[in-house]
Amino acid sequence: MEKEILPQPDNTAVRTALWRALHVQTDAEPHILEDEIGLQLIAPEEHWQERPDMKYTKRLRASIVARSRFIEDLIIRESERGTKQYIILGAGLDTFVQRRTVIASQLQIFEIDQPDTLAWKQKRLSETGFGIPENLHFVPVDFEISSWWDELMKAGFKNHEPAVIVCTGVTLYLTKEAILTTLQQISMIAPGSKVAMSFYLPIELLEKEDRPMQEMAEKGARESGTPFVSFFSPSEVLSLAQEAGLKRAEIISTEIIKHLYFSDRTDDLEPASGEIFLVASV
Repeated sequence: MEKEILPQPDNTAVRTALWRALHVQTDAEPHILEDEIGLQLIAPEEHWQERPDMKYTKRLRASIVARSRFIEDLIIRESERGTKQYIILGAGLDTFVQRRTVIASQLQIFEIDQPDTLAWKQKRLSETGFGIPENLHFVPVDFEISSWWDELMKAGFKNHEPAVIVCTGVTLYLTKEAILTTLQQISMIAPGSKVAMSFYLPIELLEKEDRPMQEMAEKGARESGTPFVSFFSPSEVLSLAQEAGLKRAEIISTEIIKHLYFSDRTDDLEPASGEIFLVASV
């Protein structure tokens, strides 16, 4: 009898969820984001905090928690303005629904990701007692053979109503052409929608202390069969947004993120310099 092969979450999704938990356990208060739910879902082996990808990546951890907080602030702000749909492209082990239950209950939320990651997440949400509310829609997509846009429509998304669509940690693995196509699809959502997408700077634009870690990350990605594909300068990102037909495009730099979330900290926690955000309107 063949042993059943159970779905497993993406390694990057697991790592970012553990970084969010490690922030709560390790860094000084006030915490930028309080999120240990991903840790509960993963239930890693004892002493997981000592793993090299946890122990020696403080600046990356800071970037991840700031990224999550920035996105959370955006969706809360837009929901207060009346937006009722929230799309997370590359959702991984996002826990907004489980943590911000009051706000989340007012939205139709569509989490898009690889089938194995979403199947594992659904299973763990049930096993840990969180459950799956009716307004949370999992949209499994094999990005190599099917369209996330088509699958989103099948899941009940209302294209004539505004939405917030976010995409973080994904563009590294996509070609420029694929990113442009994605932005053009987003531009077809109803006017009043907002998009926030993260991009990554080429190594020569990073602060010097971040370059060795970036070189290690690129090497690891190549060896694992998921090489980094795309890096962009801020001006190139704005050109992509313009070509896609998006409006009021702006870049949220690491310096802006530092000002928003790190200016009054008593410890030396600071984000790495590699990630920037495109924020634009439809």
